[in-house]
Amino acid sequence: QVQLVESGGGLVQPGGSLTLSCAASKIIFSFYDMGWYRQAPGKQREMVATITKGGLTNYADFVKGRFTISRDNAKRMAYLQMNSLKPEDTAAYYCRGQRLAIQHDLWGQGTQVTVSS
Repeated sequence: QVQLVESGGGLVQPGGSLTLSCAASKIIFSFYDMGWYRQAPGKQREMVATITKGGLTNYADFVKGRFTISRDNAKRMAYLQMNSLKPEDTAAYYCRGQRLAIQHDLWGQGTQVTVSS
């Protein structure tokens, strides 16, 4: 079954760090642009960071300098390293994989990140 599975969420204190992982299965991972999105209660889902199949990265202004997106094509994994976490980073975080050539758009089930003291 084609899928993306996130892991690594949890409860962390303000100023802390977490690393989210996204494992891909049944796709040619290296052909996909990957991204992390988040959705807080009552808010729309928003882009956090993206990385193209070629390794080019893009970040939302609110995470620049704090979060780092990366990928390991051999392991078919994408990561989001999150540092200096703030309470406003609390949200469900979703992994997304896109292969525009075949109009394939995959989402994971999400992992909850809660930043609270």
